[in-house]
Amino acid sequence: MAIELYLDRRSSTSPYLQLVEQVKRALLLGTLQIGDQLPTLKDVVGKLAINPNTVLKAYRQLEHEGLIESKPGVGTFITRSLAGQALTHHPELRLSLIDWLDGARRAGLDEESILALFDSARRASLVGDSA
Repeated sequence: MAIELYLDRRSSTSPYLQLVEQVKRALLLGTLQIGDQLPTLKDVVGKLAINPNTVLKAYRQLEHEGLIESKPGVGTFITRSLAGQALTHHPELRLSLIDWLDGARRAGLDEESILALFDSARRASLVGDSA
């Protein structure tokens, strides 16, 4: 399987949107390719212990956006990629970010603090503020 879906139970994002966002992120990064199969409804429900309608809602939204196609009795498959050169051709940036995240964790930051710091830096870079 090209993707393993998960839920962040502490997130304020609804479970179905978390699933949609994970698939889109995997498409952006090139982790999922056209023709790849998504986990079955039964597999996702069993692994995540969520209502089947939540998974169906996520898959329907992705299908509505033209990203996946469900083939009854066969499975659900990726039909369109979102990957672009900006993400797939810069593995060194990804490694640099992983190093930064490791350093933040060694410094004692929890996930919420890391996200807050990252978002603050991202916003500062948009306005040209390096402080």
